[in-house]
Amino acid sequence: MRLFQTDNRILSAAEVLFCRYGIKGVTMDDIARQLGMSKKTLYKEFEDKNAMIVSLVDSSIMAHHEKTLYFERTSQNAIDEILHLMRYMGSLFTSVNPNVFYDMQRYHTEAWQRFRAFKEDQVLNYIVRNLEKGREQGLYRTDINIRILAVLRMEQLELALNPSVFPSDRFNISEVNVQLLDHFLHGICTLKGHKLINKYMHKRESE
Repeated sequence: MRLFQTDNRILSAAEVLFCRYGIKGVTMDDIARQLGMSKKTLYKEFEDKNAMIVSLVDSSIMAHHEKTLYFERTSQNAIDEILHLMRYMGSLFTSVNPNVFYDMQRYHTEAWQRFRAFKEDQVLNYIVRNLEKGREQGLYRTDINIRILAVLRMEQLELALNPSVFPSDRFNISEVNVQLLDHFLHGICTLKGHKLINKYMHKRESE
């Protein structure tokens, strides 16, 4: 499973290196060497490494937006939907160096701003729709404040990617995401919702 999703040969090679070593740890020389081409040829396609990161983020946003819409259309209910998304995101982060996001935030402002805009617009609205759906289906509590909890969930997603909070030598990003989502869902679900979580997560129900 790939983090950024692109069919461009140069970007695909760069993605492999970024996910393995982080963005800062990879140079244009490294990418050219990985591809077996000259830097001159590389620079004909991309002005610099920053242009590559922006292109990767743009292609990623499009691919992941389509994936979330697919889960909305095909899932049985709100909990099934969010668990599908969790497994999908977990598969993306399994082989990704956590420093990718830190490096993007610190050294590639344009790409980070696009990534943040995507989160604060499309991802936030997606979470809101899921919370509304779950409440209508009787799976989430009726007394929840959807806007507050949507922002909380967004902050959890960002927290999981913060290496100063969850350093990669001590925590697995996928496991962190699973635990945070599990805690979040158990806080907002009704009894009916809890039963579905147990069913989907293959847990033995204990009341």
